[in-house]
Amino acid sequence: MNAPRKPRFAALAERVAPEGTDPWVLHWEARQAAAAGKDVIVLSVGDPDLDTPGPVIDTAIARMRGGDTHYTETAGRPALRAAIAARHAARSGQSVTADNVIVLGGTQNGLFVASLCLAGPGDEVIALDPMYATYPATIKASGAQLVPVATPATRDFHPDLPAIEAAITPRTRAIFVATPNNPSGVVLTAEEVDGLVAIARRHELWLVSDEVYAGIADDGRVPSIGARYPERTLTVASLSKTHAMTGWRTGWIVGPVDFINRAHDLAQCMLYGLPGFVQEAAITALEMAEECEGRVREYCRHRRAVLFEGLAGIRGIRACWPQAGMFLLIDIRGTGLSGEQFVHQLYRAEGVSLLDGVPFGAAAQGFVRACFATDEAVLLEAAKRIRRFCESLT
Repeated sequence: MNAPRKPRFAALAERVAPEGTDPWVLHWEARQAAAAGKDVIVLSVGDPDLDTPGPVIDTAIARMRGGDTHYTETAGRPALRAAIAARHAARSGQSVTADNVIVLGGTQNGLFVASLCLAGPGDEVIALDPMYATYPATIKASGAQLVPVATPATRDFHPDLPAIEAAITPRTRAIFVATPNNPSGVVLTAEEVDGLVAIARRHELWLVSDEVYAGIADDGRVPSIGARYPERTLTVASLSKTHAMTGWRTGWIVGPVDFINRAHDLAQCMLYGLPGFVQEAAITALEMAEECEGRVREYCRHRRAVLFEGLAGIRGIRACWPQAGMFLLIDIRGTGLSGEQFVHQLYRAEGVSLLDGVPFGAAAQGFVRACFATDEAVLLEAAKRIRRFCESLT
């Protein structure tokens, strides 16, 4: 009897599969070990060691008990969309209304919707390298080709505008950027934003600005791409990082009305609206935005310094100071190990979980990423173990 043939899958399934080693395997191994009570330190994901604010939880529980568990508007409730628009306008200076907003399942879902609505087979999408590890699959899911443009360590991971323009072809549809960047923590300057906007205007391109960490930047804002180029900019953000609400999956896109209408059509067949009690909790969160963002901003500012100083002077490595966000890159090229070798050997020897830089792009080769959004004592212990590991190599 002939063996049954393997099932066939769509090309999409191949496009979104991780290339090379899945960077999250070691992270989830460490999470499971920690849950089992083993002596491990997990610095491999940006999930703040903070609780969601109490009033936000209270609102969700009250609305759930009150029966707010039925279908909701696909694009989000008008009150929530208006609150997002008001917060975005206050942060960026861009004049927007609820009609410019669609509510989605976190920043990741927003990036996915942007990719599918802007590009398709035969198109190209530029993204600045290093980029968040899900960007390649998110962009390739549309059928478009990802064109990475390096923001190299020699430039402190800031963009090379002539290189970006040189990468544009007649097939280019959009440029994806993150400010602050994950993993580098770089915040685009006003001059860099102006340069990007000038390039996009010359070539009639969309700009997709991932600003999930903007509330953690100095003064809770970054130079706004949307305010300078409202006709073709999509600003993607969420409550995940600024409000310690990663598991609530509450994000959005702010953009031109004609795009929001297209995104609504996609969300209609994909997401079909967030739970009502989650949306009402999000309104409460936005009403507390100044307080919540200030809390996380101070939390990250202090812990960034703790980890950076703890890693100082370790032979073979150099920590890179991040301007904002929850991560810092560590240059480990002086150890003679690759990033993948470093993170695996460190975890086996000392129980500290970091992420290899390669899944974030070629520009992060020879670097590893550490999250500092956790307890100060944990960071000090992690630095101690990393120091001990590096000393064992020499």
